[in-house]
Amino acid sequence: MLGLKLPTDPRWVNIVEKNIEDILTDHAYCEQKAASTAISLIVSFPEYTELVQEMIDLVEEEISHFKMVHDLILERGWILGRDRKDDYVIALLKFFPKGGSRTTQLVHRLLYAALIEARSCERFRLLSEELEDKKLAKFYRKLMISEANHYTMFLNFARQYGERKEVDKKWQQLLDYEAEIIKGLGNKETIHG
Repeated sequence: MLGLKLPTDPRWVNIVEKNIEDILTDHAYCEQKAASTAISLIVSFPEYTELVQEMIDLVEEEISHFKMVHDLILERGWILGRDRKDDYVIALLKFFPKGGSRTTQLVHRLLYAALIEARSCERFRLLSEELEDKKLAKFYRKLMISEANHYTMFLNFARQYGERKEVDKKWQQLLDYEAEIIKGLGNKETIHG
């Protein structure tokens, strides 16, 4: 369903199990960045009313997810750590050239967002199935469903605002590129790393 070309190495969960505090901190910041992305799309493309409406809802949802993760951190007696760079996103954002028409820029941003949500969904599924901590496993199962919905929403908007055939071609190329990135990741206690 997600179209990812390379699945996450299941051994990544072993790294997560040993570093729950770090993964929760990283996850909290991923949710915050997702909310920021939605706000940025509103600010950058206000003329796309349907997109703006969906992004308003997404900001609320992502901030509520941030709070849920933050609450888990506090429940365990920890504090929110500092944000770290996301090597996955940094590498991913190098795929499309800068510039182009506003529509091209929008489509590229929507495709990036769709892919990040798809990979997050795939990682959350893995956590929901493999974590020994059953409370966390159940938590990630619930969030996995949200991420799948976000992935399809962003991809559908890209197809709506861009020329469908061209968007699908770019999507497949981006998926191939992302598979190469993933080959070098999966060895850190981060959601995408």
